[in-house]
Amino acid sequence: MGSYSPGKDLRWLLLRPWVLVSRLVVVLWQLTSLALVLVAQANSQSPDVQKRLAKRILTTLTGLGPCFIKVGQSLSTRPDLVRRDWLEQLTQLQDNLPAFPHAIALATIEAELGAPADQLFESFPDYPVAAASLGQVYKAQLADGHWVAVKVQRPNLPYTLRRDLVIIRILAITVAPLLPLNLGFGLGDIIDEFGRSLFEEIDYHQEADNAERFAALFANQPEVTVPRVERLLSSGRVLTTSWINGTKLQERQALEAHQLDPTALIRTGVIAGLQQLLEFGYFHADPHPGNLFALPGRTGVLGHLAYVDFGMMDSISDSDRLTLTGAVVHLINRDFRDLALDFVKLGFLNPKADLEPIIPALEEVLGGALGENVGAFNFKAITDRFSELMYAYPFRVPARFALIIRAVVSQEGLALRLDPSFKIIRVAYPYVARRLLAGDTAEMREKLLEVIFDANGRLRLERLENLLSVVENDSANPDLLPVAGAGLKLLLGKGGSSLRQRLLLNLVQDDRLQTEDLRALASLLRRTFSPRKLVGGVLRQLNPMAA
Repeated sequence: MGSYSPGKDLRWLLLRPWVLVSRLVVVLWQLTSLALVLVAQANSQSPDVQKRLAKRILTTLTGLGPCFIKVGQSLSTRPDLVRRDWLEQLTQLQDNLPAFPHAIALATIEAELGAPADQLFESFPDYPVAAASLGQVYKAQLADGHWVAVKVQRPNLPYTLRRDLVIIRILAITVAPLLPLNLGFGLGDIIDEFGRSLFEEIDYHQEADNAERFAALFANQPEVTVPRVERLLSSGRVLTTSWINGTKLQERQALEAHQLDPTALIRTGVIAGLQQLLEFGYFHADPHPGNLFALPGRTGVLGHLAYVDFGMMDSISDSDRLTLTGAVVHLINRDFRDLALDFVKLGFLNPKADLEPIIPALEEVLGGALGENVGAFNFKAITDRFSELMYAYPFRVPARFALIIRAVVSQEGLALRLDPSFKIIRVAYPYVARRLLAGDTAEMREKLLEVIFDANGRLRLERLENLLSVVENDSANPDLLPVAGAGLKLLLGKGGSSLRQRLLLNLVQDDRLQTEDLRALASLLRRTFSPRKLVGGVLRQLNPMAA
């Protein structure tokens, strides 16, 4: 099957000029024709015209094949970028594409698994239940009565992907200098990251490993379900997993018709995504509506979700993961100098860049978007303003963040599709604040100390107050009791030795007792964890309608 290698693949295609030229002509003709039609008619107020344009986009991307379908899939989760009447067509790119011939699927199963489908399964249908960009899925039954999803890969995928990725890369690098702002910067690297992930996605052995690793991470969380891999019925081009009976996370009306709460489901999706990025360092990079199913049931304020399709996964380094956590905290505390340094650490800014003019610009963009109400923050608002910063300042997008950004914007796009008023930061802020205040890992304890003590060892009470305020103002889960319990455990337990030492050093400074900070700390804790608030939290747990 091989792997993606831009230089090697370019040489491979250049040695086949008949393939390169014929495909390049088709791609340019199709994309130019589409662009001309969109320029001429996109501003039309006629619903019929917009419906025809949406159909034209769908037909063009479908006709151009898997690489272009993947681009359309990304757009289908962005109601902030794409007209709603076009989205309805683009969502069909997720799992409603033309199927390839059933006979080819049966031949693939026999070649890969060593026996015909009717011998391997108790029953095997004559048609797939879904067809996506890289494969199609059948609902089959095992001898023990269990239903399974059998994913069979489309024929000749490595050849098709290799050819089109080379052409997309050539076109992107050619037009990059003509793009406005700094959008073309590093475009080749981003396409390389995309190509690498696509070739990993068509290795079903790898996908089976990914699914099992992902399942292990969420093993103790009933709100997240991952299908079980049937290893004996899986190979490099066939993947069999347990069948998920759920409702696609596509339309709010469909969820409500099944008595499912869209807001609770969105919250689960966002928190699970944050866990993947900031706790596990391993994440699902393709959380579009075709890969997420709503299941019945609730765990507290969280709905129940099932993830499927683990072909596009990625990891984030421990260093990047902790820096991202710190960046959210610096945003909470409106510490834009440290936030600029976070951008340098992550590679969005050159280490040699002069940060002095950038810091006030960050404050204007991010501070203005946050305003007095952190709930007003959304990634669409930020990316719009950031495009201005990228023009004026030396910002760039590191290639390793291409899939992370894709996952985050897909998650937000999905949330906005189900609830246009949803603000992702309303969930992200309390999640990060609770993790820091709990200090349940060595790295979180270290990050907490970094946040609430300055370089001279003085207690920064306003920062602690900000964290506590974020948790207390979390409309979905304002219960302070777990935070109080975790804080007490941290302060008195073995893991809190560094915190106790810092507090002691804060008490004894300049060879005399300094009690002001500790008195202020005690006052803050009394106000925040008053008996009335804690009892209210207990009542809410016992009866959500109480208090």
